[in-house]
Amino acid sequence: MKIGLSDVEGRVLHGLLEETSGDIVLRIDQRGFILHASSNITELGFDFSSALLLPHITDLAEADHAAFLGEHVSAVLEGRTRSGWVEFPVITCAERDTCRETQCQRWHALSLRPMIDNMGNIDGALCLMRSVQQVRLLEGELHNRAVTDPLTGLANRQAFCASLRRHLAGGGGQIVGVFAVDGMRALLLRYGQRTADEVVWGFAKFLETMALPGHELAQLDGERFGVLLPEMTSRTAREWAEDVVQTFSTLATPVSAKAPQLSASAGLARVEYTVDWTMREAELGLVLARAGGGRQVAVAGHRRAA
Repeated sequence: MKIGLSDVEGRVLHGLLEETSGDIVLRIDQRGFILHASSNITELGFDFSSALLLPHITDLAEADHAAFLGEHVSAVLEGRTRSGWVEFPVITCAERDTCRETQCQRWHALSLRPMIDNMGNIDGALCLMRSVQQVRLLEGELHNRAVTDPLTGLANRQAFCASLRRHLAGGGGQIVGVFAVDGMRALLLRYGQRTADEVVWGFAKFLETMALPGHELAQLDGERFGVLLPEMTSRTAREWAEDVVQTFSTLATPVSAKAPQLSASAGLARVEYTVDWTMREAELGLVLARAGGGRQVAVAGHRRAA
């Protein structure tokens, strides 16, 4: 059974690529002349629909890069090199032959795949052009998602621990706090995930307003938050944490009998030994604070790391 795409199916696939990826789809002949370009090429200022002569693919590149692009395309079409992504600038204004303004220059990456006819000869190629700026933007977004909590917008545990490692490499000694809204599990079971998310988001914004310049905030998991308190003594750090806990309890006074009574607790520890040791001590302090009825700040008993 022959598996392939008809002309109609190929056009449909071309449309899907154009709509979903934003890539520009090109069809070139054996000499590199453009036989077809997807309609979104007009975003770059090109309109080949009324052209009397077939444009060459090198016409897309800024003048100083045209020869480089032409050599790469020729090498692929002649089978001298394998297809791969190659980057070049495109001038998007009407004066593309003379314009040197950076705001008119956009970098794109080109990948082409030779088309083989029934005789085994290369019959042109299909190409994809992709905005390099868009790729970099997506890469940056992926990086931000990797180190940021999607609900609160705060740094996540991975980013917070990386910061602790940097402080430990500099000698450590700072104070770290782990905060949490008391009774989050019971609140989740009674009111549902949406209400729990709203409480977590609200507590995150509250912590941001209470944080002082230089403090580093992060959401460690679904209910716990980390705060790094540099340049604070143990006493001032505890006073600040107690102020956070008491202020939150005051602001979270229920407006009706059906609304939940919210409070928070915190555990403090000194940044020392290792990241795991530091976080374990701070989280143990949080456990002790909650065991005492919540709405408290506790420091775990200092024990030497194993």
